Amino acid sequence: MFETKSIQETCRELQSDAERGLTGQEAVRRYGIHGKNALQEKRKKTVIESFFSQLNDPLIYVLLAAAAISVFLEETSDAIIIAVVVVSNAVVGMIQEGKAQRALDSLKKLVSPKAFVIRDGDLQEVEASTLVVGDLVSLEAGCQVPADMRLVESTKLQAEESALTGESLPAAKSAVFIGQEGMPLGDRQNMVYMSTVITGGRGLGLVTATGMDTEIGKIASLINDGKEEQTPLQKRLGDLGKVLSILSLLLCAALFGIALLQHRNLFEMLLTAISLAVAAVPEGLPAVVTICLALSVTRMVKVHTIVRKLPSVETLGAVSIVCSDKTGTLTQNRMTVEQCYAGQRMLPVQELDRQEYEALVEGMVLCNDAVLEDHIGDPTELALLQLARSFGVDRAELEKRMPRRRELPFDSERKMMSTFHYRGNTGVTYVKGAPDVILGRCTHIMVHGQCLPLQPGHSRQIRRAMERMADEALRTLAVAMRLGGQTPQEQGLTFLGMVGMRDPARPEAAGAVATFRQAGVETVMITGDHVDTAYAIGRQLGIVQSREQCMTGQELSQIQEEELAQRLAQVRVFARVAPEQKVQIVTGFQQAGHIVAMTGDGVNDAPSLKKADIGIAMGAAGTDVAKQAADMILTDDNFATIEKAIEEGRGVYENIRKSVIFLLSSNLGEIATMFLAVICGLASPLRSSHILWINLITDSLPALALGVDPNDAGSLMQHPPRKPGESLFARGGLVCTCFYGLLIAAISLTAFFLIPLLAMKNQHLPFTLENMGRMMAQEGILRRSQTYAFTVLGMSQLFHAVGMRDMGRSVFRMNHLENKLMILACILGLLLQVAVTEIPFLIAAFGTTHLQWAEWGILALLASFPLLAHEVMLLVGRHDRS
Repeated sequence: MFETKSIQETCRELQSDAERGLTGQEAVRRYGIHGKNALQEKRKKTVIESFFSQLNDPLIYVLLAAAAISVFLEETSDAIIIAVVVVSNAVVGMIQEGKAQRALDSLKKLVSPKAFVIRDGDLQEVEASTLVVGDLVSLEAGCQVPADMRLVESTKLQAEESALTGESLPAAKSAVFIGQEGMPLGDRQNMVYMSTVITGGRGLGLVTATGMDTEIGKIASLINDGKEEQTPLQKRLGDLGKVLSILSLLLCAALFGIALLQHRNLFEMLLTAISLAVAAVPEGLPAVVTICLALSVTRMVKVHTIVRKLPSVETLGAVSIVCSDKTGTLTQNRMTVEQCYAGQRMLPVQELDRQEYEALVEGMVLCNDAVLEDHIGDPTELALLQLARSFGVDRAELEKRMPRRRELPFDSERKMMSTFHYRGNTGVTYVKGAPDVILGRCTHIMVHGQCLPLQPGHSRQIRRAMERMADEALRTLAVAMRLGGQTPQEQGLTFLGMVGMRDPARPEAAGAVATFRQAGVETVMITGDHVDTAYAIGRQLGIVQSREQCMTGQELSQIQEEELAQRLAQVRVFARVAPEQKVQIVTGFQQAGHIVAMTGDGVNDAPSLKKADIGIAMGAAGTDVAKQAADMILTDDNFATIEKAIEEGRGVYENIRKSVIFLLSSNLGEIATMFLAVICGLASPLRSSHILWINLITDSLPALALGVDPNDAGSLMQHPPRKPGESLFARGGLVCTCFYGLLIAAISLTAFFLIPLLAMKNQHLPFTLENMGRMMAQEGILRRSQTYAFTVLGMSQLFHAVGMRDMGRSVFRMNHLENKLMILACILGLLLQVAVTEIPFLIAAFGTTHLQWAEWGILALLASFPLLAHEVMLLVGRHDRS
């Protein structure tokens, strides 16, 4: 509202003095009322809160329930094993997220820690956090604005507001400007805002808002109010946990029903039911998923990416829309000269010859107030100095030879600036400004070192060059000169040339956009900059092909949700949008069924970073507010790094999917083995300790190896992203799980029946279920039969895991050395399986028996059936295709 008030009205309302500022006593009083001039941060989780947040998972609930029932039934060892798994999983997740937070904290920069304030008429340096409303603050080039202010004095003042408005060029500021109600932030010339940077000039401002009442504070509050969204993987695993919970209850109920019908011992059947419930839950899955994500996060650090939340890695694999801010993300946030017009011709900047166009280069350097070494000043002037440096021009030497004596500073009415120098005894004026204004004051033109009268043909050529540069959304500046005189002369000038510049696209961004398109991921540019500039960059990067694919914030505010939903299918560039409109765009894409990643570095990007399925902030140039809102941070500020992140996300999802199918096919095998035996009135083929051993040890090691299996990156990025609602069992996953689960059950039951069948054969008894039951009533036979079933079930998982690495390739064509963890898992799994039948105290703990070499051979042959089935299915598939 202060942008609509005069300086006198502002002073009265703030009860302050535009010359002496507040008194020290008044400042202390106001500080006591309003508090620190700082943004509120979301309270960080304590260690205990972080630990318990890791337990907030349906699968973990099922495990905890199983552990509680095991304690009730005095199966203490089972309960301890489950508890160890649950706690280990929580600790791994907590440690990894803690690492990410510490990495983020190390990136944090202090926001304007000091400020120069006038109190009691004296200029003093204070902590920026102690500023209060009404304070009179001094502003100079290079300083960060410590609070929102209404200017009361300004001299050539410019502020770089891209972090807040998205505008790539500094905004000219004027204390005498009076705005209108409802003006966009970028047009309020008499206001400067917290966290923006003064790039040129100087001024005084009265603080109008501090802390959370500032414009940046309002955006920060939007972030804190946003709710956390679950990732697609969390939703799928949550659904899986619910299904497994229901399945466990149904299995228990079914077994009780069978126990009543078969007149069995109810307590024994309760133990068996608990064993089946344990078999239904893949106890190792939460740990496998957490470790896979944690290892992926570690890999991503090597490609300059910090992941703040573990599940975010997988979400990247489902991204179908990447919404990106323009300034600083797709572009370099650094103005660069790209085109020149001199000597009656347009030429790329690389072809500009210093000797031929010496006067033009001298004018760029001398008629310039920027400081290249400290990067202070107007970005367009910094671009001119950078160009001159590339030609080897030494500014200090040039200014020593041609010192500046007088100047006429730039103002918005003249649209130019002039400096007066002496070359020996001859005065020379250099003028720089808007090309149409400069051209109107020229009477001559410099062509190949000769000063010629300016003809109408020359003027037409220059204007065509201006139009051509404007069509390419280049910002233009012309340079002219005049010899003679003792003061700056701005009439009768000689036209030296004109340059076109812009904030250039990052060189790697176009390749990333093309790769995204090939992978079925669309790039959308969202910026606060002008539509012409945004369209030019979008076309250069391959984001848009026509102007119809662009939409402005004004158009966006005038259309209904239904029309927006239709337009989103075509529009790929949004220009001049406000922060809340960025959120609207992200929401629109999400409602259309897309998984949306939003990249950005500015304060104005923060709410949309929070709203997106994946918020990606820039680490070096990004603001602290953006980093806090993001799920992941690119430490190299490289847009193309997102390509590697999406590739990693797709690989992680495929590996977790393989692990889930592998573990559940094993669990299905356990359930089917036990359930079929119980239905037939036989003893349970497996003890609950056997199931826990297989689920936590024998299964989990290969599952973890599958979770880190190298993927074909090129192949992953040639397919469209999976649909948000896609099940973990899509694309043949359910058939694979059922087939291998039933196959494992068949070979496990075969192993379980071997000893009783052999005993019946030796005793010449008919092969009936009744005789089978009698045989298993003998402790020795039952124990050996269970050992057979346990061993085959355990070893079959190792063979099955090898085939699961690639369901479309023979094991003889796989490069097994590229996954050394799988080799280690198989060797270690086999040794552990041998240990429970060979080491006395483990034999006693698991109720197994010692096995002979011949028995190991027979059981290994049975256990290899999943791998044999893998090869047979590939042969059948190849035969059908041929």
